[in-house]
Amino acid sequence: MRILLIGYGKMGHTIERLALAKGHEIVGALIVDDADKLASYTAEQVDVAIEFTSPDAAMGNILTCFEKNIPVVVGTTGWLQHLPFIQEKCEELKGSLFYASNFSVGVNLFFHFNEYVAQKMQQYPEYSVQVKEIHHVHKLDKPSGTALSIADGILKHFPQKHGWINDVSPEPELLGVVSEREGEVVGTHIVQYTSENDTFELNHIAHSREGFASGALLAAEWLPGRQGIYGMNDLLQL
Repeated sequence: MRILLIGYGKMGHTIERLALAKGHEIVGALIVDDADKLASYTAEQVDVAIEFTSPDAAMGNILTCFEKNIPVVVGTTGWLQHLPFIQEKCEELKGSLFYASNFSVGVNLFFHFNEYVAQKMQQYPEYSVQVKEIHHVHKLDKPSGTALSIADGILKHFPQKHGWINDVSPEPELLGVVSEREGEVVGTHIVQYTSENDTFELNHIAHSREGFASGALLAAEWLPGRQGIYGMNDLLQL
């Protein structure tokens, strides 16, 4: 398979190494400042693109891939406020997009169990709930896309909550999502339920970026030939 890497940081380098080990071809590796070069690639040259850049760059890269009829796997977070527009353009241009806030198989199972627990815990108002995420100091967006996916899964089952705040919540109607940036932490996500009597937690700790990279590569192998917007639930049949 011919893969175009859009974004060539730590994640891009890891995906490249894993892709080459599986016999795939890397036809190009663009850095964030190479956005204009993306338009020079065609569907005849590229089977799928994998995009890990920045929130500001992601939108343009996705639209260019749609215009070029290149399926694109996107791991950049922080742009989902534009998702309705992207959905509209995907349908209009018959594009192919696979988006995940986190490509780790373990994290996506965490999402699944997070919703199950939230569905049960909303029946017990004596417990308060909070989300916490810890990442390396280089991460640009707060909260992380993974934390927002976790928050969405909780809010879906807590109708008494009206949204989230990126801090410890000052009122029970808002879900607190606390963000910390420390050293080179790959990614830790914690959902904490607390009452006067006890505390219990769901947590996921990433040990390396390889889990994210291998999941993104799996998505890239799965996406070509499909039209529309997909995610890890589709890939893992959750």
